[in-house]
Amino acid sequence: MAEINKDGVLAGKVVVVTGASRGIGEAIALRYAMEGARVVVSARTVQDSDHYLPGTITTTAKTITDAGGDAIAVKCDLAVPEDRERLLSETRDRLGPVDILVNNAAVTWLVPVSEFTEKRFRTMMDVQVWAPFELAQACLPSMMERGEGWILNISSHGAIHPDVTARRGGGGTVYGMCKAALERFTTGLAQEVYDSGIGVNVISPGFIATPGVIHHKLINDDNEDTLIPVEDMAEACLRLCYGDPKTLTGRIDYADEVIEEFSLKPAELL
Repeated sequence: MAEINKDGVLAGKVVVVTGASRGIGEAIALRYAMEGARVVVSARTVQDSDHYLPGTITTTAKTITDAGGDAIAVKCDLAVPEDRERLLSETRDRLGPVDILVNNAAVTWLVPVSEFTEKRFRTMMDVQVWAPFELAQACLPSMMERGEGWILNISSHGAIHPDVTARRGGGGTVYGMCKAALERFTTGLAQEVYDSGIGVNVISPGFIATPGVIHHKLINDDNEDTLIPVEDMAEACLRLCYGDPKTLTGRIDYADEVIEEFSLKPAELL
């Protein structure tokens, strides 16, 4: 049975998870809270009426607190500079400095380059590249002062260079650009802070039946056998945010490989 362990591996750590109203972000927030973390659940969706997909930061935070854990919900549109600044200032005011930053939020349009608008391009880059960069930049001074901290960026197999002879017209070029940039940012930052006690990693989930995947009807007969449980992703993400950052940093990982490497048994979520 899923429960909160106040003395878990993340006991007392302040964690910020973006895009935590549903799907992978929600699962990460729940799993970290189960290990004693004090979680800031952030996204744009506060009430059910705010989005066409189910799930809100209010319900995610309530699931944690109802189970005896610590969580607060902070609304944040990562495309808005003032929201990014407020997310961290409110976190510091209410819980203290950030120990673990999980950059999970994304906004995506799968449109061919020939049809991609500047507004959509800039929004995707803002949310998936600039926001993780800026949030990490803002968290680093405190982490470096204390000599500890973790930053985990959520990528995708979309970052892998495609087979140019494969099926055309997928519309994933800009999405892949964003994720590839996020991965290169991760390894570069890991190198920069290697001697500061800070671990920086990036992980891709594989194919998970999130509300967005289901809504866009992305599951079919050809790929349904490749689906992995969201619990696997949450467990892998947890493992990349504790331990010795000298030996667990600068990794471009995949959920299934982390599960296998560390012989993890994914926990049931709250």
